[in-house]
Amino acid sequence: MSTYIFGHTNPDSDSIIGAISLAYLKNQLGEDCIPTRQGNISAETQFILDKFRADVPELKTSVAGENVYLVDFSDKAQAPKDIMQATILGIVDHHKLGDLTTDTPLECWIRPIGCTNTIIKEMYDYHNIEIPKNIAGMMLCAILSDTVIFKSPTCTKIDTKVVKELAKIAEIEDYKALGMEMFIVKSAVAGATARELTTRDYKEFEMGSSKLGVGQLEVVDLSVFDNIKNDLFEDMKKLKEEGGLHSVLILLTDIMKEGSQLLVVSDDESKIESAFECKLENSQIWLDGVLSRKKQIIPFLQPQF
Repeated sequence: MSTYIFGHTNPDSDSIIGAISLAYLKNQLGEDCIPTRQGNISAETQFILDKFRADVPELKTSVAGENVYLVDFSDKAQAPKDIMQATILGIVDHHKLGDLTTDTPLECWIRPIGCTNTIIKEMYDYHNIEIPKNIAGMMLCAILSDTVIFKSPTCTKIDTKVVKELAKIAEIEDYKALGMEMFIVKSAVAGATARELTTRDYKEFEMGSSKLGVGQLEVVDLSVFDNIKNDLFEDMKKLKEEGGLHSVLILLTDIMKEGSQLLVVSDDESKIESAFECKLENSQIWLDGVLSRKKQIIPFLQPQF
């Protein structure tokens, strides 16, 4: 019986590459594992897969009766709807511990560092398994993406150390240039619908009795949103209504200016203002130095709910 490995809904590069890199490791250890995904991949992830000649993992949205490993999440809201009918063999993650529970013991690698693929690299080292050149390159890109080329406050010395080690394996001399090339691809918004943009990197969270959706779009120049911001707001309202959410927040993150424009659609904007000690103007605010949803947004929202 095969075991399926996947990341969260609306998968980012860390989720997709994490499924691939962990599946290879587990297969080398004698388990029959298949990397999968819960949703469509982003342009950035496609860029990474194309560059290192890797296939897109198969789409799998139902896991009842299956054995699974989870990467890059442990929240029920980010899992397949039938996740509680699956056997979770393990979790590899770098976020807060979510609300998923298991009936049997499981393998857990959860660390407060910048990227799940950094943890997976540590797993390779622990088991003394050699990383193939192409997988090392993909893992390197996933770490650069999640740490915003080391600018994110979530980035640790371990992440930078692992990137250097992976660069040697993948024979990549200028990994920062590769990271910038990747972010230029990630910044592209031309031709994308408002829904494609609001859900490109979007997660839902249960906080108390409320449910919130928080998305993030990372670009090298915020001016790309000048003519489409109203469209984003309109789609955020639709997302809120469709999901029965208290609030939908979208971070428009400028990796060069190292800050984010926060767009808000909420039943109670005062909760958002209290969370960030700010006053929203036209349902938005610039948050200087904010690059991380995980570390600089979610922990401040939770106490308000």
